[in-house]
Amino acid sequence: MKIFITGNLGFIGNHLSKYLLENGHILIGFDKKSPSGKENYQCVQGNILDYKLLVESIKNIDIVIHLAAEHKDNVQPKSLYYDVNVKGTENIINACELNNIKHIIFTSSVAVYGLHLNNPDENSNKAPFNDYGNSKLQAEKVLIEWYNKNNNRSLSIIRPTVVFGENNRGNVYNLMKQVAENRFIMIGKGKNKKSIAYVGNLVKYILSTIDNTGLSITNYADKPDLTMKQLINLININLGKKKGRLSIPYLIGICAGYAFDLIAFIFRKEISISSIRIKKFCANSIINTNKLDQLNIQSLIPLKSAIEKTINYEKWNLVK
Repeated sequence: MKIFITGNLGFIGNHLSKYLLENGHILIGFDKKSPSGKENYQCVQGNILDYKLLVESIKNIDIVIHLAAEHKDNVQPKSLYYDVNVKGTENIINACELNNIKHIIFTSSVAVYGLHLNNPDENSNKAPFNDYGNSKLQAEKVLIEWYNKNNNRSLSIIRPTVVFGENNRGNVYNLMKQVAENRFIMIGKGKNKKSIAYVGNLVKYILSTIDNTGLSITNYADKPDLTMKQLINLININLGKKKGRLSIPYLIGICAGYAFDLIAFIFRKEISISSIRIKKFCANSIINTNKLDQLNIQSLIPLKSAIEKTINYEKWNLVK
């Protein structure tokens, strides 16, 4: 099929593009980043807020995979979340309507459920705790409205949890690097559980939705869920390090987070430690994947093997 991917040069986009090409699909990428020149498919540099360029770029397409989003914790101004994640999605929808494209795959987020995720399934109440989650939920709503206007359309909404893997520089990578450099300090007892997802498995699932018809909404995580303590122990084992024992109480940790928030505000500078990141680190983040499990996606890498694979790939970067 001929597939249009927004955010194709991002972390998930790079892995997905490679996997789609390996499976014989024709790609057109659309990203605000400049292509490296090494991509062996057509790439358009542009912003999804540029409606005219979107319309011109999206012609003669079978499926749109919409990955592009503002997703960092401290995006300023906050209106950017809604401009890019909601208005940008509306632009995708309008460009699809103009070009008679009837199939969209959208990566949303488990952030639509809120901060403390106690095993929500796809029908659970939505309670976003930040602008990112709220903007993703609004984007879902406009996509569902688009789907409901025509019974010949297909819409797949995927809600991944935190995604890690080769060449990612997100939360899990930062955690691995802190452990590798002996900078990690456990906040709290480490008994809170996390659902996480390996990028190689996620892109296999995205590919499987290409043949979907109708409306599909699915959580994505790789099981089993790990406590923070179990995750840190796995990282230590794969780095050949002893189990870490240093920890501080949650109350001290969150107070430190608020202090860093104040410093960041005064000096107008982004700091890697913040109260919201400490809250997210110490919260339970478990999502229900019963619906995903019933689909029985083949050839997925077990979670522990995926962690080992990622650390082996990144080991030089983690310890330098």
